Amino acid sequence: QVQVVESGGGLVQAGGSLRLSCAASGTIFSMNAMGWYRQAPGKQRELVARITSGGTTRYADSVKGRFTISRDNSKNTVYLQMNSLKPEDTGVYYCKVVTGLVNYWGQGTQVTVSS
Repeated sequence: QVQVVESGGGLVQAGGSLRLSCAASGTIFSMNAMGWYRQAPGKQRELVARITSGGTTRYADSVKGRFTISRDNSKNTVYLQMNSLKPEDTGVYYCKVVTGLVNYWGQGTQVTVSS
C-alpha cells in the first residue's frame, strides 16, 4: 500500500506564490509519473502538471510560465512551485503518483487566491 500526503496549501493574494509538496511512502517498488491536479468548485478535476521518472514535464496551458513541477526521487516527493497566482487558480490540489501500473491519490490541499 502507498500513502500520499500533500502539504503547502493556503490563502494567498493574487500575484503571490505558494509551494506544494507531496510525499509518497509505503511499499514502492518503482515510482513512475507524479503529478498535480486541481478541482475548482463546480468543475471537473484537471491536470495542472506532471513529471515522469526521467524528468519530462507537462503543464496545463493556463499555468505555463508560472508553475514549475519538480521531484526528488530519493524522497519519493514531488513539488509544485506556483508563482504569479491568480484567483482562477483557486481549488483543491491533488497529488497523484503512479507506481507500477497503479495510481494513488492524496487527500488534497486547498489553495485559495484572493483578488
